[in-house]
Amino acid sequence: MVLARFIARRLLITLLTLVAISIVVFLLVQVLPGDVARLRVGQFATPQEVAIARKQLGLDRPLVVRYGEWARGFLSGDWGESWRLQTPVAPLVGRHVRDSAILALIAFAVVVPVSLVGGIAAALRRGRLLDRVLTTGGMFGIAIPEFVSSMFLILVFSLWLPIFPSSSTVPSGTPLLDRVKYFVLPVAALTFVLFGYISRMVRASVVEELRSSYVRTAVLKGLSRRTVVAKHVLRNGLLPSITVVANQVSWLVGGLVVVENVFNYPGVGQLLLQSALSKDIPLLEVTVLIIAAVLMLSNLAADVLYGFVNPRVRIQAASP
Repeated sequence: MVLARFIARRLLITLLTLVAISIVVFLLVQVLPGDVARLRVGQFATPQEVAIARKQLGLDRPLVVRYGEWARGFLSGDWGESWRLQTPVAPLVGRHVRDSAILALIAFAVVVPVSLVGGIAAALRRGRLLDRVLTTGGMFGIAIPEFVSSMFLILVFSLWLPIFPSSSTVPSGTPLLDRVKYFVLPVAALTFVLFGYISRMVRASVVEELRSSYVRTAVLKGLSRRTVVAKHVLRNGLLPSITVVANQVSWLVGGLVVVENVFNYPGVGQLLLQSALSKDIPLLEVTVLIIAAVLMLSNLAADVLYGFVNPRVRIQAASP
């Protein structure tokens, strides 16, 4: 019962936040610089042609009416048509979201176990050479922007050592095993930043548990260090990492926008930038809202999962 109330409250907060985000996104897109109607008909169009285009695009109606129609269409699955590509938005966004999800899942499958192992190893050997190397490497990963690390990877592994392709657009008909090489460099670029955040949090949590009184008591009772670490320290120390890993989705999405454009990967990040540059309002609105929904749902999943494994959190959150 307590868990159900906890999930219901978090879900309500998420839905209200998404509604607020949809309003903000709609308003911000409407005030983008440049006349969308003139962009649609060309810079040499007459004022009459521009006025006709504004009417066809619905730009002559009040903002409240346009938002209501847009929100109703979004909820019903009618996401309109891309002004630039002259194609329905829904299948277009669906394909790019699918491709971004593939890249994100591969990156998570690589970085999460590597970061957990790296953070635990650094904590168990704190102050030693391995700890310094992993900690310094993580800090460099956080400090270096994805654009810089992506260009460095292309320079080294595509130009100096032509091992991997600089473009991650997979040609049609490429065998499954040959597709792997197209993901190596973008996954590596995403891993640099995520490794720094996750491994440092894991290290800090495990170090805190190693310094706790119950660990000293367990050691004094005769339990081996390996037993104490495996049965007690890791179970308690990795608990905060659940939220950290889930919250890295926001950093991952931000990184995807950069990495996908650098490596020419056909994901939602590339679609977002192209729609913004071309002022493709229907496509831009849906893309931004989809990304916001992914971020909110990942935070919701982190809260629910953390509340499930930590009863004190859900009891405190569900209490009036």
